[in-house]
Amino acid sequence: MDVQLEPIGYVVGGRTEPVDDDWGDVEATIVLEDRLLDADAIVGLDEFSHLEVVYFFHLVEPEDVTRGARRPRGNPDWPEVGILAQRAKARPNRIGVSRCELIDVDGFKLRVRGLDAFDGTPVLDIKPFMVEFAPRGPVYQPAWASDLMRHYW
Repeated sequence: MDVQLEPIGYVVGGRTEPVDDDWGDVEATIVLEDRLLDADAIVGLDEFSHLEVVYFFHLVEPEDVTRGARRPRGNPDWPEVGILAQRAKARPNRIGVSRCELIDVDGFKLRVRGLDAFDGTPVLDIKPFMVEFAPRGPVYQPAWASDLMRHYW
């Protein structure tokens, strides 16, 4: 099966250099494609505080994709784990998912904070974050993941 996706928008502003940490205060704008969406596609979006954004890691070359295991960020202190056990950008379909704060909606321009995507990143989908979609029950992760995320936001 061949799956083809067309971006519904692009990230404008924010970071232009590939830096992995300190995303919490980074602001950017998602500019939606008006040729793909009706004007009322965003009605009610401004009533949500956070969005889940699905995007394409466009700066990762296909030959750089990891299909097996590796050490996160190449850190020798962390275990070698499969690409599906981490959130690295060099994954098979180069798809990223991020939760960010929605600051403002101005037509098809969505101002966000904490979106870990670079200027020019193609946006594939946007969903409002709803509390009921947060994990049910206890959440756990390995110590290396907590270490990796310590300065991410």
